[in-house]
Amino acid sequence: MTNDDNRGGPGAPRGWREATEAALYGPDGFYRSPEGPAGHFRTSVHASPLYAAAVARLLCRVDEVLGHPQEIAFVDMGAGRGELTTAVLAALPGDVAARVRAYAVERAERPAGLDPRVTWLPAPPAGVTGLLFANEWLDNVPVDVAEVDADGRARHVLVRDDGTEVLGGPVAGPDAAWLARWWSLDAEPGARAEIGRPRDEAWAAAVASLERGLAVAVDYAHDREARPPFGTLTGFRAGRETAPVPDGSCDITAHVALDACAGAGAALLTQRAALGALGVTGGRPPLSLASEDPAAYVRALTRAGEAAELTAPGGLGDFRWLLQPVGIPASAALLVDVADHEEE
Repeated sequence: MTNDDNRGGPGAPRGWREATEAALYGPDGFYRSPEGPAGHFRTSVHASPLYAAAVARLLCRVDEVLGHPQEIAFVDMGAGRGELTTAVLAALPGDVAARVRAYAVERAERPAGLDPRVTWLPAPPAGVTGLLFANEWLDNVPVDVAEVDADGRARHVLVRDDGTEVLGGPVAGPDAAWLARWWSLDAEPGARAEIGRPRDEAWAAAVASLERGLAVAVDYAHDREARPPFGTLTGFRAGRETAPVPDGSCDITAHVALDACAGAGAALLTQRAALGALGVTGGRPPLSLASEDPAAYVRALTRAGEAAELTAPGGLGDFRWLLQPVGIPASAALLVDVADHEEE
């Protein structure tokens, strides 16, 4: 990396937060492409319908804790092309589905042919009661990057449109305060961190849109005690990890400091634990079923394989779930039952 903030080269360097905002959400941004995120990477939503079924069960639990209100909201943050919203509606029992108001929150245009029951919005609706679910949304909230220079100072990393980087000015003010509290950088030159303050603020705003209910964020994450020494900023294109280049050609993402986002009464657990509590396990069906009902055995074996992928250590099972209650007791059965399934 060049240590000086010179202005030569392909495009003036700017902070990663500004560059990512334009690359992902600008007029020609990655998330406005016709194929959407599913054309480039596979999330839990795309891995198996079991995921949406588990989210539907969670919505039913929220409905029960709330006393079965006349209308209950399902808010899908970072909805992509509405895949999760559509699948959750299909998985709900009739009595709940009849009362659900579904919102897909996405900055891209509404896709053609989406279920007319889904309200498409650029920001979460205010004052609703129900479940707000953010699957791999926070990792795409743009953040700035800090790097320690040769003198041991944390400086902003600037980037040009072709992905080349230079060091900018020292990190100061609220960003420095966030690093001091949540990501203590080593003094070794080259140590890096993603400054997660914009994600804390984005999550707080999303949670504040709920009058009562539960907000859930699901993402690859790390804890204060074990932050990665060089950060996690990366890109994805056509299903493969690639260099993060802010020209709109690839996704730009970084793992989330979910512990910094968590508010009072929140629970943090792995996806393996959360889905296990919601009935998704990778256990194989009994062999006796193969002789009794071969077709049912094959279906059960398929479900077990999909469940295993969703909960696999070292893969999707390592996603972290942040559950934030709003206007309901943190000790409600909804949270206790899920948290009790966390691994030691």
